[in-house]
Amino acid sequence: MSRLMFLAAAVFLLSAPASASQGDKEPVYRDCVKQCVRTNCTGARLRGFQSSQPPYMALTGWTCRDDCRYQCMWTTVGLYQAEGYSVPQFHGKWPFARFLCFEEPASALASLLNGLACLLMLLRYRSAVPRQSPMYHTITAFSLVSLNAWFWSTVFHTRDTYLTEKMDYFCASAVILYSIYLCCVRTLGLRRPAISSMVGVLLILAFTSHVSYLTFVSFDYGYNMAANATIGMINLLWWLCWCWLNRRILPYWWKCGMVVLSLHGLALLELLDFPPLFWVLDAHAVWHLSTVPVHFLFYSFLIDDSLHLLNTEKPGVKLD
Repeated sequence: MSRLMFLAAAVFLLSAPASASQGDKEPVYRDCVKQCVRTNCTGARLRGFQSSQPPYMALTGWTCRDDCRYQCMWTTVGLYQAEGYSVPQFHGKWPFARFLCFEEPASALASLLNGLACLLMLLRYRSAVPRQSPMYHTITAFSLVSLNAWFWSTVFHTRDTYLTEKMDYFCASAVILYSIYLCCVRTLGLRRPAISSMVGVLLILAFTSHVSYLTFVSFDYGYNMAANATIGMINLLWWLCWCWLNRRILPYWWKCGMVVLSLHGLALLELLDFPPLFWVLDAHAVWHLSTVPVHFLFYSFLIDDSLHLLNTEKPGVKLD
């Protein structure tokens, strides 16, 4: 779960980023960019731009052409609004007001907060649960995979490039697949380690194939969405089934059920796709912000369950 039941839930609702959108297809936008690049991104003007550019902008890869696209985006938005038309998207995204080097400030902040919440609760988990607990190492590894995903989510929302987009997508897929492994270990693997080992190998092969296809064959957003949705749905049903079977045995089962249902319910916020409020806060940022508190309930469940397993000779109720 953690990040990536968040993503597993929302994957049904996310529209695939497009290489072209209404705004960047407009002749006025394209002409503006061409003129800006021709005027400002060569010779002395380019050297002037580079010398006056703040270091944090240069370090995050903002170029003169990028700045032209940003300025022309707002020129086009202004023309749309002046004519009474709705705000268009550009390159698959809503127009956001850049803050320092952050392309999507609210989403970047929300991703950072999720990462910090995950880190805080991992530290609490490690201080509350002895290493001898059967799930200790699996949960610790899952948390590290989740932290990596939130890191790349923060980077991607800070600066959208070919590399950061791929890392955001691939790391999200890694967490969704690892969440299946976590569920398998908890429900079957503690009694039958061979099963969780086989599932782990299959998941590694699935991840390798997934990344290889998207990297070397075609970065197909529709395929990526369908693959993550399938794994996310398996994860959802598996955990809910476990909760149902253990509802009379484990007094903390409801925490797991609430986390699963909350994450999928909160993902509905993605349906509220709207132009950013104050050019900063869009539905995606609201969704990310709403998931921050879920970490605390999720790790509360993990702590209760790990301590229960530590103090019980026969862990839980088997799923099958």
